[in-house]
Formats: sequence, structure tokens, C-alpha cells
Amino acid sequence: MLAKELFGDLYNDELRDIDITGIAYDSRKAAEGNVFVCIKGYETDGHRYAGAAVKNGASVIVAEEQLEVDAPVVYVEDSRKVIAELACRFYGEPAKKLSLIGITGTNGKTTITYLVKSILEEAGKRVGIIGTNQNIIGDKVLLTKSTTPTTPNALELQQLFTEMVNNSADYVVMEVSSHALELERVHGCEFDVGVFTNLTQDHLDFHKTMENYLNAKAKLFEISKKGVVNYDDEGGRKIAAKGDCPDIMKVGLENGCDLKAENIKYSSRGAVFDMIYRGEKYAARIQIPGRFSVYNAICAAGAALQLGIDIKTVTEGLAKATGVVGRVEVVPTDTDYTVIIDYAHTPDGLENIINCVKGFAEGRTIALFGCGGDRDNTKRAIMGEIAGRLADYSIITSDNPRTEDPELIVREIEEGMKKTNGKYTLITDRREAIGYALDFAKKGDVIILAGKGQETYQIIGKEKFDFDERIEVYKHLKKN
Repeated sequence: MLAKELFGDLYNDELRDIDITGIAYDSRKAAEGNVFVCIKGYETDGHRYAGAAVKNGASVIVAEEQLEVDAPVVYVEDSRKVIAELACRFYGEPAKKLSLIGITGTNGKTTITYLVKSILEEAGKRVGIIGTNQNIIGDKVLLTKSTTPTTPNALELQQLFTEMVNNSADYVVMEVSSHALELERVHGCEFDVGVFTNLTQDHLDFHKTMENYLNAKAKLFEISKKGVVNYDDEGGRKIAAKGDCPDIMKVGLENGCDLKAENIKYSSRGAVFDMIYRGEKYAARIQIPGRFSVYNAICAAGAALQLGIDIKTVTEGLAKATGVVGRVEVVPTDTDYTVIIDYAHTPDGLENIINCVKGFAEGRTIALFGCGGDRDNTKRAIMGEIAGRLADYSIITSDNPRTEDPELIVREIEEGMKKTNGKYTLITDRREAIGYALDFAKKGDVIILAGKGQETYQIIGKEKFDFDERIEVYKHLKKN
């Protein structure tokens, strides 16, 4: 692609006749004829590597600050926005060939994407997912997830959209994180439907205040044709009141909603309930247990209805949806107690999963959890207090400590636990903690391994080590 076509209004005579072969923001991946975009990150600054990118063959540099390099430099105010715009043009505006559904909120994003996918597939559509667990089209995995962001960076996002188009996707359902919205990863995208799940404490290391956190989430509705908000959540009510999206459906379990769930009956196999829509009652069921799962279902149903899917297809799609890896996932064990893996890593998430399990556990609810390092440390004591108040027994352990001392993280969680009468133990080594939980459990108990979910690794320092909790459970049970 010629630079004139790619750069649009940013084009200047220095770029005349340059043929652009690709876009990069990592100098190590820059190749002959690439545009290298300098992006300021939290650990490093792309401006420092512009020279290295030129040596690797980059023919044009995009920067926010003055540089001395042997290549034309296009100066811009916001390189994050510009890389998104360049990627959209370079890949031929793939998002415009798809119907996009964006899910934002603290909890529930991953499950809702799979519920929406199930409904749309019931309607005969070909659907892709971009999110925390994996990026897929139908049953085909497009990009294996590891520690990449929930919402890919702008360049990778446009590459994924291109793959979706090439694989004949009709719809793409994607998780849209607050980081992605704040850091312009979805700049240039227009969503057919934006969905807000809820807002509870998380990511305050980045956003600093809950108001900033909500404002970042609310940006999704500035770029959505239609919206769905959990109106039982204060954040949802605020987003609806802002009026940034012209057509918002209010969903929930309480009054004042356009789509409401009532007459709910929970079990270990899921939930059955009535959906009230336009004055009519429709029977619905899901195969995932817990009150929060009903909220996820009603959000997914709202998104499908906003897309014009009929209510019968919505209920049938919800009923066929199975559980998501790492979300209330039962580990098959030949024991008289149950082991569940769940991604709960926020105060609200931990409270939800413990309450969910207490709703069907015949014995004790045993919560094993930790908190990630180099992340919001204000939620640690809160999570300790929640577990102490709700669980019958808690095992405080390590999650992904990263560069923090895991012992200190555990002690910070314990400060909240001490405010309750909860019974607990501290075992910093997560493998040892899992073994202890399995040995401690009795008939009818339910062990919750919270925090890791779909992750099959643990980050200690800056290294990533293999750590799949399913395998750890099997290994310990086999050893015994």
C-alpha cells in the first residue's frame, strides 16, 4: 500500500512513492518497508527504539516527540489513535464488514460473549469471539491466548478482524476492557450493540478512582449504535442517564427494566426463570449456576434482542449454552467432594462464586484464593473480609505475584480476614495450598479454586511458569 493511501491527511511529500508493507510498534518485529509507530507504555517508550526499527528496515516512523533517525518521521499528538487508524486502513476496514457486539464491565464479560455466541448460532449465524479465554470463529481457535490483553492492541485487533472476515464470520462478540477503551485499542470501531454488565472494584492501580473506571467503561456507548445495561447496577443506571447511546435496553432482576428475569429457581445444574419482555412471559433456563449467571443471561438476551433476534431463538440459544472454561468449572474427580475452578479475582467476583456455591453445597464451602501482584492492592483486604464472612473455611494463597513479594500479598489479604470470625489458613505456595484443600475436604464439601480460571500458568517475577490447576488436582489425588 502506498503511503499516500495509508496516511491520508497525515501524508506529506517526504513519504512520496514509499510502499508500505506493514505496521509495527515493537522494533524487534519491524520489517523492510514497515511503518514503526512509537507508543509510550508503562514499562518502556517506543521512541527509544525508533533507531532500532529503522535498522530492521522500517521506512517511516510515527512519533509524538522529536527524533533523530534516518527515515521520514510523521509527528502526531496521539500515536495510540493513529496506529488504530493506520491499521484500519491497511487491513481494508475489516470491522465494517462485520457486526460487532462489545461487552464491558467488571465481571461477566467472558461468559456473556459465549452466551451471545450460542444465541446467534441458534439463529444460523457464523460467530467469532475475541476475549480473555481465546479468539475463535465457530469452533476454530484463531489465536491462542496466553498473557495477552483481554482486548488485543489496535494492530492485533484489526488483524483478528481480518481473520474473522476471511473465515466468513457474520458477527464478532468481543470483550472490551476499560484499559482498551482508555488506551484507544478500539478506536475506529463502531459497535452494533454495546453491553454493560456491572461495576465493582478492580483496576484502581490504573484508573485511580471508581469514577474514572466507570467513565472508561462508558466510552463503549459513545461508539455503539445500540446498548444494553444492567439497570440493577448503579453504573448501568449512570450510563443510561448519560444518553451517549440513542437506544439503550435496560435489563435486570428488579423494577424499571425493559427485559427482566423473575421467578428464578437455582440448582447446581443451573437456573430456570421467566423472562418478561414487552408484557409477555417467556420460560428460560441456563446450564450455569448462580444468581450472577442469570444476570449474564439477561444481558446476553438483551444484546440478541437489540440485534433483532426473536425471543424463541434467544431462549433456545441460552438453554443450549454450556459452561465456559474457568467459570464455575467443575473438575471431574472420583471423590465425595466437589472441586470448582473459577476466575473470580475481584471482590464482587469472589462474593458471587462463594454465594453461588453455598446455594447448592451439601457440606462446607472452602474458598482458596489470592490476589495478583503489581495490580490494585486496595482490593486485597476487601477480598479477605468477603471470604471470612461467607466461606466456611478459607485458604489464602498466591495468585500471580509478579514482582511483588507473595508473602506480603497474603498478609495484606489476611488483614481483611481478621475483621471476621472466619476460619482460615495461610499457605503461600499455591500448589501446596491446593494439596492441603484436597486433603482437608470431607464428603459434601465444595472447594473453590478462585482467581486463575482459564489460566494455565503462574507469573512469578517476570517469568511465566506452567501451572494448570486441573493438572495439579489430578496429580495430588493420584499421589494419594
